[in-house]
Amino acid sequence: MRRVEFIKASLVAGAALATGRSAFSQPGSAAGKTFHLNYAPHQNMFASAGASFLDQIRFMYDQGFRAIEDNGFLKRSVEEQSAIGNLLAKLGMTMGVFVIDTGNNTKVSFTTGKKEFTDNFIETVNRSVEAAKRCNARWLTFVPGNFERSLPIGIQTGNVIDLLRYGTEILEKHGLIMVLEPLSDTPELFLRHSDQTYMICRAVNSPSCKILFDIYHMQKNEGNVITSMDRCWSEIAYIQIGDNPGRKEPGTGEINYKNIFKFVHEKGYKGVMGMEHRNSKPGREGEMAVIQAYRDADNFL
Repeated sequence: MRRVEFIKASLVAGAALATGRSAFSQPGSAAGKTFHLNYAPHQNMFASAGASFLDQIRFMYDQGFRAIEDNGFLKRSVEEQSAIGNLLAKLGMTMGVFVIDTGNNTKVSFTTGKKEFTDNFIETVNRSVEAAKRCNARWLTFVPGNFERSLPIGIQTGNVIDLLRYGTEILEKHGLIMVLEPLSDTPELFLRHSDQTYMICRAVNSPSCKILFDIYHMQKNEGNVITSMDRCWSEIAYIQIGDNPGRKEPGTGEINYKNIFKFVHEKGYKGVMGMEHRNSKPGREGEMAVIQAYRDADNFL
C-alpha cells in the first residue's frame, strides 16, 4: 500500500514539474477554481510550497487565488521586485498593496508638519512609484504615524492633509492610489477610525487618496463593520481581512465573513481582498485550513 501511494505521489509531482504547477496542488473540483472575490495571500502563508516566494505564488495560483500582497515589497532588491512582477504578469495575477515604508509610519512624525518628515515622505513616495512599475501595482499603503500630543487635533489633521496632497501630486501622474489604513495596534496612532479616514480623504480630494478598510482593525476599533463600510464606501479602494480575536483566517473568530463578503460582492467591488492575517494552525494542515476557510466564506451566492 505504501509503495502504491509513493508511486501516485511521484506521478503527481512529476506532472506538476512538467506543467510548471506546484507539486502541492490539491486534486478535486476546488483546486484551480477561482473565487467570487479576489483574495490575496502573502509570503509564507503557504510555506510548504517551497522556500521561494515565487514557488509559493505558483501554489497560490494553483489553488484559485489571483492576487498577492506584499507589505515589504519596497525593501526587496530590484531583482526580486522584477522577478515577482514578471511571474505575476505571466500568471495573470494582480499585485495588491505594499507599504510606503518611510521608517516613520509608527512614530510621532507626519502629524507634526515638520519639513524633515515631509521630505522623507516625498522621497519614499518616489521610490514606491518606481517599485510599483516593476510589479504593475496600483495600491500603496500609508500610515501617517502617531499623535503629536502637544498640538491640537485640528492642526495635526491639517498637517496630515497637506502631506497627503504632496503625495497625490506625484501619484496621480502614474495612476497610483495611496490607501490610508486606520489601525488598532496602539491608541498612539493618529489614524484609527473609518469616519476619520473618510473625512481626510474627502479633504485631500484626489483619486489617489483613498481608504484601506482592514476589517480586523475596524472590528476592534469600532465594530458595526458592514454599516461602517457602507457609509465610507465611496472612499474605500482596498480591503483587508483577518478574524477577531486572534487575527487568523475567517471562521476562527467572531466576524461573520460570509455576510461581509456577500455585502462586498453586492456592492460590485472588483478590487483585491488582502489576506493580512496569520494561519490558525501550523504546517501543511494549517495551510489547507486557510484555503478551506476561504472556500467556505466565499460560498455566499
